[in-house]
Amino acid sequence: MIEEQQDQSKSTGNKLPNLPISTIWLISFGFLGVQMAFSLQSSNMGRIFQTIGADPHNLGFFFILPPLAGLIVQPLVGYFSDRTWLPKLGRRIPYLLGGTIVAVIVMCLLPNAGSFGLSAVAALTFGAVTILFMDVSSNVAMQPFKMMVGDMVNEEQKGFAYSIQSFLSNSGAVLASIFPFLLTMIGISNSAAKGVVPQSVVISFYAGAVILVLCSLFTIFKVKEYPPAEYAAYHGISDTASTERAGVFTLLRKAPKVFWTVSLVQLFCWMGFQYLWTYGTGAVAENVWNTVEPSSAEYQAAGNWFGMLSAVQSIAAVLWSLVLSRVPNGKHKMAYAISLLLGGIGFGSVFFVHHQGVLIISFVLIGIAWAAMMTYPFTMLTNALSGEHMGMYLGLFNGSICLPQIIASCLSFALFPALGASMPAMILVSGILLIVGALAVPIIKDRATN
Repeated sequence: MIEEQQDQSKSTGNKLPNLPISTIWLISFGFLGVQMAFSLQSSNMGRIFQTIGADPHNLGFFFILPPLAGLIVQPLVGYFSDRTWLPKLGRRIPYLLGGTIVAVIVMCLLPNAGSFGLSAVAALTFGAVTILFMDVSSNVAMQPFKMMVGDMVNEEQKGFAYSIQSFLSNSGAVLASIFPFLLTMIGISNSAAKGVVPQSVVISFYAGAVILVLCSLFTIFKVKEYPPAEYAAYHGISDTASTERAGVFTLLRKAPKVFWTVSLVQLFCWMGFQYLWTYGTGAVAENVWNTVEPSSAEYQAAGNWFGMLSAVQSIAAVLWSLVLSRVPNGKHKMAYAISLLLGGIGFGSVFFVHHQGVLIISFVLIGIAWAAMMTYPFTMLTNALSGEHMGMYLGLFNGSICLPQIIASCLSFALFPALGASMPAMILVSGILLIVGALAVPIIKDRATN
């Protein structure tokens, strides 16, 4: 299907052809399901682990595991998929298929961590192991979508393609965020015995697993990747260029400058969002519902409202990603910086707001930053890459997402008590980090501004 469309496409002056918009959508469609899985995890992890007995002072430990998994797994997916070619599946899709299968299994296990009659310590251990497997499988399933854009989309269309991924990603996040709230509205229990996750959350994970399968299968059946010879011709490299051995340190040494400058901006941004995922539910519960007790009905109501705020964030990101898709190449850095600045203001405002309705404005601004983070870093990097070792470079670049989260979680063990164990104060720190990230954007030297 895609090959027929490519035959009709016009050359853009790059080796890669101009793809029809429908093809770009097909390449990224499965991202909706994968991101729904990630969003269910990120918006409910703090709630789940505190519900089954985690001490807020130790929450950082559980949030180290997901980025640690990504840091290890995504470069491996890039390395091996660069060297893979299965005639009926392709280069990246076999990893997408395998990751999806495992992710679905662990999505059904995670919210039930407190339902097996285990002690609090055993339930937390089970939850930690499950979240680790969930992130390994989700990373294996997610990375191929980013790599296929790098493989198949030319420089002029790449910004649009990553904007579409941002749109689909945030659409999945909207569904993930509102499920517990909607299920509660139709009568599904939003409370449970102490140490047990409510059914509204459990069923949301089941629904997310079904949607993940359907969306991923859609991409698997509809997308046909370029065979090795065609890929090499389009990227102007030899047939064996991506399969030649190259050490991690060799690739990092040869990485384009934009790899490192964008990574510096990413450091501040992803540290900020890590604190939102860790302390967001608790911050809303403390500031609006005046409770820090996870087993209380008020805390669970705050958890549902945080899910709705996450949906607001995602809707704002969906709409803003459409705006960003219209920004011309030369203006990407300005749009990136402005988006991060607005996000920083949104984060900072959470500390001062004590009314649940006003928080909607805060999360609209946070969504604007999120859309830019999903669009510009990968656009800037892949435009600077030749296609040689594309998967490995994108896997290594994922370190600019994972390492900041690990650093943030480790710092939280000292920072959280230093701020009086205040979860709203941790979100204020997020705002400061996003603003610093916005101020760092001018150091980026991408091809469009050189």
